[in-house]
Amino acid sequence: QVQLAESGGGLVQPGGSLRLSCAASGSIFNINVMGWFRQAPGKEREFVAAISRSGGVIYYADSVKGRFTISRDNPKNAWYLQMNSLKPEDTAVYYCAADRNLIVRTIDAEYDYWGQGIQVTVSS
Repeated sequence: QVQLAESGGGLVQPGGSLRLSCAASGSIFNINVMGWFRQAPGKEREFVAAISRSGGVIYYADSVKGRFTISRDNPKNAWYLQMNSLKPEDTAVYYCAADRNLIVRTIDAEYDYWGQGIQVTVSS
């Protein structure tokens, strides 16, 4: 089993930045793809970004492209989401997720492990 824990969320003004972290523990040798998803109030959970084990394949949702950067530190069993130029519409609960599959995917149902989620609020 794999346990995931997010950190780094909070309240930020529009145009500001936050860095989310996700720490993995347990049977981490199972993990290949790491991703971030988010869910805003009243909306379905949506894909944000994902990265392959080597870091050579990265996908972003169009809504965050150019503003968010996903990265991973395999020796530390962690991955990150640097969020810049934040907008009120980025307000959501953010989830980190891990997939045993080698292919980078953008559908939440295909991910095997999930963190508990962390709130990000962008407001003045």
